[in-house]
Amino acid sequence: MKFKLLTSVAALALSAIAAKAETGLIVGIQLEPPHLDPTSAAAGAIDQVLYSNVFEGLTRFGPDGSINPGLAESWEISEDGLTYTFNLRDGVNFHDGTDMDSSDVVFSLDRARAEDSANAQKALFAGIESVEAVDPLTARVTLSAANGGFLFNLAWGDAVIVAPESIDDIKTLPIGTGAFEFSNWVQGDQIELARNEAYWGTPANLETATFKFISDPTAAFAAMMAEDVDVFYSYPAPENLPQFEADPRFEVLVGSSEGETILSTNNKMEPFTDIRVREAVAHAIDRQAIIDGAMFGLGTPIGTHFAPHNPDYVDLTRNSQYDPELAKALLAEAGYADGFTTTLKLPPPSYARRGGEIIASQLRAVGIETEISNLEWAQWLEEVFRGKDFGLTIVSHTESFDIGIYARPDYYFQYDNADFQQLMEDLTAETDPETRSALIAQAQTIISNDYVNGYLFQLAIATVVKAGVEGIWADAPTQAVDLTSVRWTN
Repeated sequence: MKFKLLTSVAALALSAIAAKAETGLIVGIQLEPPHLDPTSAAAGAIDQVLYSNVFEGLTRFGPDGSINPGLAESWEISEDGLTYTFNLRDGVNFHDGTDMDSSDVVFSLDRARAEDSANAQKALFAGIESVEAVDPLTARVTLSAANGGFLFNLAWGDAVIVAPESIDDIKTLPIGTGAFEFSNWVQGDQIELARNEAYWGTPANLETATFKFISDPTAAFAAMMAEDVDVFYSYPAPENLPQFEADPRFEVLVGSSEGETILSTNNKMEPFTDIRVREAVAHAIDRQAIIDGAMFGLGTPIGTHFAPHNPDYVDLTRNSQYDPELAKALLAEAGYADGFTTTLKLPPPSYARRGGEIIASQLRAVGIETEISNLEWAQWLEEVFRGKDFGLTIVSHTESFDIGIYARPDYYFQYDNADFQQLMEDLTAETDPETRSALIAQAQTIISNDYVNGYLFQLAIATVVKAGVEGIWADAPTQAVDLTSVRWTN
């Protein structure tokens, strides 16, 4: 009898420990953010950890990609489409206890659009003529021209609301208004968040959330199998997924993303200034072989920079079908019958490293030799994105509806087409849905016909989740790992 009692007590103790453990969540991700300010860097890893969890914008993305109220509970748009009046939520505080009001909206949007702004998506705010604090809970934004995508733009991580009081330390001590607050950053290892007990909205179910950085696919598999992590977002080794699917301890979520995975091309570096060379590169690539070899079949071929699940997508894959003989003929016509050598700089994600080896082999078959450099994320940002020191690179552009980057001549692949730039201006000013759809189709076609980049595939998101975790988004309409509604069910 005494033994049974002790056994029961031990069981209760173990049960209590298990229950206590399940108030937190450990999420594995591949990349570590270079810093913690989503308003001054292009690194998607910043948004993965901080968007919606720590920082919020006036509007926010829903799991289906819809645009929903965020810190603005509602808004009115003037008849001419030039003035947006945002009604802010009452009682919102930053994590340091200071009030969030219209003055913070003015500061954030003015900072994003300033001449010296370091915002990676500064162009999103270029059409803002003025931002005013009408009263503490009302902010008015006036545009220089109507913008049919303005509410969408405000949902980007680059448009989150920050406070002037905490801006100096934001890269290491991020202070937002979200359901979680920043707790600790062990560089090279993990970022820890804690539930914001004073959150203005529905409180988070989780008391703590830890983002663990595991870049190596083999280490990711080991961590998941050992249950050292509860969730691995965008799992980097798709060959392991059948094993997880067969294991009752786990669930595999496969969804779509906004990630156009491309063979980015430096349009101002010889010989890629010649459209015949860029077209040759496009025809040298066997997309399906890359999807099968690097992604184990996960991914959808694309022929332009646009997501196939978007209703306005145009299938232009035939424009750059795999044809190595045509690629060789185009190279000869451009004066490169004997081929040439260029750089192929690869960031850490497995789609880039694995895909890069396959693409290098395909390019070699038509006479293009590549000097492969495997870069860490910070190096890639410095050399490729900011320094434009590359011939070719592979990266997945995970921002939603980002075809507008092709209208920026100083963007890292340096495509400069005045007609396309005008088209984007027309699209921005257009509000009629049918006309917008026609302009979007035209934009997709122009960049496909110009062979600006090698368009590979739309990145599928496969996330491995421990049984009992509920609320992880299967699809990725934004780069964030939104934990605000995640909970344990057992």
